[in-house]
Amino acid sequence: MPKFGLSLSGLLQQTGDGDMVERFADVLTLVRLARELGFDYIYAGQHFLTHPYQMLQPVASLARLAAETGDMDLVTIVLMGLVNPVQMAEDVATLDVITNGRVVVAAALGYREEEYRSFGVARADRLPRMLETLELAKALWAGGEVTYEGRFHRVDGVHIGVRPVQQPHPRIWVTANGDRMVQRIGAMGDVWYLNPHAPHETLARQIALYKRSRAEAGHPPTDVLPVARETFVAETRERAIEIARPFLAAKYETYARWGQDKALPGNQSFDPADVSFEELAEGRFVLGGPEDVVRDLRAFTDLGVTHFSLRFGWPGMPRELVEDTMRLAAAEVFPALR
Repeated sequence: MPKFGLSLSGLLQQTGDGDMVERFADVLTLVRLARELGFDYIYAGQHFLTHPYQMLQPVASLARLAAETGDMDLVTIVLMGLVNPVQMAEDVATLDVITNGRVVVAAALGYREEEYRSFGVARADRLPRMLETLELAKALWAGGEVTYEGRFHRVDGVHIGVRPVQQPHPRIWVTANGDRMVQRIGAMGDVWYLNPHAPHETLARQIALYKRSRAEAGHPPTDVLPVARETFVAETRERAIEIARPFLAAKYETYARWGQDKALPGNQSFDPADVSFEELAEGRFVLGGPEDVVRDLRAFTDLGVTHFSLRFGWPGMPRELVEDTMRLAAAEVFPALR
């Protein structure tokens, strides 16, 4: 039975002139509503230096939101190529204690040159840094004395300050855009978190690569396969597009400036000078009436997807519009898929 998550990635962001205190109050309201409506988890992304948007950082935000979540899981993106593994391991372990073992870590490479440059990290080092950070964090989370010497990080006879509730470590999903990284994740036997920006056709092909890589490496079939999707449900497809279009178009224009499209396989472009909104949305956005949305999401369950992180709102969208689409999804979309 699929699980449904409320993605906070566009909700913890606000336009440059927006009130972030008011924005976070809206997020609190929406998380309480998600709990009431039976969502299974909440999900928060991570970026730094997010101009033209303001953005709250995920672990600190989730620590506050945990009080509103009941038994929902909390999924947090961590840009593993940028963070210090010791601090990250202790921050995540703290969140896992606060939530009594309900944390999922979504490990990501990142793609923005501005972030790497500002952290003093060479882009060419991002993958080995990510793998090393994960390796050291896992050793720390397991408890006991840790001595580790890698290319980028070294510890000598240390113990983590607080162990997570989940042992030997919190659940981990690993994000990936390109085919080679998808295959690597499969060969390692890890959970792949499907890219939110790639069209269905690309993800269907990559799921086959991932499953084949798992099998060739001797790993059993995965029982967890999460995906993130830009989603909006309204009474009709026309109304859903009418409401979501201005906010989604602005968001993807920013993604074009950030270079997100160039991180995808193939010759993708999010630049409005190159692609119309209709072309951008095709196979990528889940917009429509309940029947449309059920059909589009079922196309993923047919491929084995088990978790849907649904981003119902974007910077600048009024909270009331997000509430309306969440209620409609919970009433008419989730039961059809469950």
